[in-house]
Amino acid sequence: MMNLFLAVFLAATFTTNQGKALQLTFPLEDGVKSIELKWQDKTVPFVLLKDKWVTVVGVDLDMKAGDHPSDVLVTMTDGRKETRTANIKVESTRFPTTELKVEERFVQLSKADQARSGREAQEISKIFGVVTPEILWDKPFSTPIPDGKGANFGHRRVFNGEPRAPHNGADLRAQTGTPIRSTNRGRVVMARNLFFTGNTVIVDHGLGIYSLYAHLSRIDVKLAAIIENGQQVGLAGATGRVTGPHLHWGVRVQGARVDPFSLVNMATSSLAAN
Repeated sequence: MMNLFLAVFLAATFTTNQGKALQLTFPLEDGVKSIELKWQDKTVPFVLLKDKWVTVVGVDLDMKAGDHPSDVLVTMTDGRKETRTANIKVESTRFPTTELKVEERFVQLSKADQARSGREAQEISKIFGVVTPEILWDKPFSTPIPDGKGANFGHRRVFNGEPRAPHNGADLRAQTGTPIRSTNRGRVVMARNLFFTGNTVIVDHGLGIYSLYAHLSRIDVKLAAIIENGQQVGLAGATGRVTGPHLHWGVRVQGARVDPFSLVNMATSSLAAN
């Protein structure tokens, strides 16, 4: 049975697009204690659930298209370690360009605002760099606004005529005061006002998966709290760099910028923590 298991690893190829979350699954076989994937300089654990080993990895919206062979580290119950290869094939996605008008102070930053936004960027990057080695969610991922839609993930943005970073989330239409709900169970790792994203909540869902809720008019959760799928994290608003009230909903997976709807569309019901 072990030979069959290793043969599956050797032949494993997973295909996805730039800016997507990807679920990896391997069958349960006797003698395997743990599995880890080396992916983009991070170690991503697999979790044993029922009859399979599963994990989720993020493919950044700017990742180079093509084959990305990655080491799979298998630890046996007798202490032996095996290294195999799983190939993640990334197909290119064409993202359109969007031109936007915002307050000039969010484009030409003062020295104080540059310093503040730089500190906040470092803090957020540190948060997204942590891979919690367990699943915290317990249901399929859902949209923060029921039936909410957003199609501008990955758009190359031009603010007041000046090119800026690609849009790393989905903007959902919402009037100020619209309840915003957590996409799944997790731990609150940030809940405060930031320069660009205004009132912001970030939730750690485990395995390096984080959801972000920005431009809120009010924050309703506390730092370090465990919140449930569908629990209200705040109210929609227009704080930070915006053109009007809406929800910016972002997802990072091991630091990769991915379309949050790719997580919702994934069969994560099979990855429930319980």
